[in-house]
Amino acid sequence: MAKVFIIAEAGVNHNGSLEIAKKLVDVAVSAGADAVKFQTFMADRLVTAVASRAEYQIVNTGTNESQLEMLEKLELSPEMHRELFSYCKRSKIIFMSTPFDEPSVDLLDNLGMQIFKISSGEITNKPLLQHIASKKKPIILSTGMSFIGEVEKAIGWINEIWNKLNINPKITLLHCVSDYPANVEDSNLAAMKTMEVAFRLTVGYSDHSCGLEIPIAAIALGAKVIEKHITLDRNMQGPDHMASVEPYELESMVNAIRNVEKAIGCGIKRPTISEVVTRDIVRKSIVAAKDIKKGETIDLNSIVVKRPGTGIAPEFIDKIIIRTAMNHIDKDAIISWNDI
Repeated sequence: MAKVFIIAEAGVNHNGSLEIAKKLVDVAVSAGADAVKFQTFMADRLVTAVASRAEYQIVNTGTNESQLEMLEKLELSPEMHRELFSYCKRSKIIFMSTPFDEPSVDLLDNLGMQIFKISSGEITNKPLLQHIASKKKPIILSTGMSFIGEVEKAIGWINEIWNKLNINPKITLLHCVSDYPANVEDSNLAAMKTMEVAFRLTVGYSDHSCGLEIPIAAIALGAKVIEKHITLDRNMQGPDHMASVEPYELESMVNAIRNVEKAIGCGIKRPTISEVVTRDIVRKSIVAAKDIKKGETIDLNSIVVKRPGTGIAPEFIDKIIIRTAMNHIDKDAIISWNDI
C-alpha cells in the first residue's frame, strides 16, 4: 500500500499572524504530517460587503462582524506567503495553500507550490478551476456539499484544459462534509468509494469531525489522502478552531494512520514470519495413543491428535490407519512417515 498523504490544514487558524502560522508549521512537522496547508485569498475579491457568515462562523467567533470583516483579519500578504513557503522548505515539509481567486493562484504558482488544493466551495467555479488547471500541476479537489454530477463537471473542466495542453497531471478527490464540526452520522464514508469507482481516481477524506476515528476509518476504506484542520488551541478566537485538532491529537492521528496502513498490508493471505514459529506450536500432529509394537497394524484406537504440529498433520489420518508400524512407537510419541 502506498503511503497515505497527510495534510495538516492550518487554514486560517493563524488568525492573521505570521508567528502563529509558523507555529502551526512546527506542529505539522513534529506530528509527522506530509504537508501543511493554508488559504490564500483577497478578502474583497472573495466576498461582497453584505455577505453573511455561515452559522458555524457566527457560533465559533461569537462576534457580529460581516464575513468580509472576518476574512480581512485572516488574509495573509504576499510577503507572508513567501516567508511561510521558505519556512516550510527549511522545515522539510510540503507547503500547500488553497487559492480562492486567480491572482492567488498566480501567487502560489510563482512561489513554486507543487500541488494545488481546491476548496469544496469552488467546485462550481469553472473559471477558477480552469485557471488552476492551466498551471499544469496535480490537483486535490474537495467535494463537500456536492452532488456526484457536480464532481463530474468539475473533473471535466479540469481535463478540458489538460487535454488542450496534452498533459495528464493527477487529480485526487476528497470526500468532505462541509460542516464545522461535522456530525459523525453525516460522514458517509461510502461516498468516497462511490467516487473512486465512478471516476477511477485516487480518493481521500477531508475531515471536519471531532475526534480521530473518522479519518482512521477512511484509511481502512481506501483513502490515500487525509486532511485535518489543526490549531494551537481550540479555545482561540476564530471560525475554524473549534473544528480542529490540537497538536497532541494531530500526532495521535498521524501515528494511528501509519499503523492502520501497515495493518492493511498487501492482501495476500499467507502466514507471517512470526506465525511460522507459532504454527508449529499450536497446530497438531498424529501421535501414538499407546505403545505400538513393530509390525502392528495401526487403527483409530492406536492414534490421537495432539500438539505440536511438527509431525504428520491430521489431514493425513486416512493414510495412516491400516498401515503397519515399521518401528516400535512409544506412547505419546509423534509418528513420522518413517515409522509406518
